[in-house]
Amino acid sequence: MPHPVDVHVGKRIRHRRWLVGMTQQQLAESVGIKFQQIQKYETGANRVSASRLWDIADSLEVEISFFFEGIEHEGDAPREKSDNVPSDILGDKEALDLVRSYYAIPENQRRRLFDLARVLSEVA
Repeated sequence: MPHPVDVHVGKRIRHRRWLVGMTQQQLAESVGIKFQQIQKYETGANRVSASRLWDIADSLEVEISFFFEGIEHEGDAPREKSDNVPSDILGDKEALDLVRSYYAIPENQRRRLFDLARVLSEVA
């Protein structure tokens, strides 16, 4: 059974890869491994070594800490932070596509869309 931290790190790798529009194959080539290994990292089936995580962070242009954001410790058991957002939002391609589309909208229209979404969520 995969360790919760390995699963979380894998989700964060997938999340960042999707945000930058990179395929598993492209990421794998960038770090010098096969795409199947990226698949295993993203599901948490395989642990990512420190040096490999360093290479992945470099390829995805993020700090190493990015992969651990959203984890809290309660005693010795790591867990994802709880709030109103589902814990699997990072694995939801639709949500990531929405974010990508949102940032493609011109700034003034994006602000108005954001205000509309906030109002709608308050009355829901």
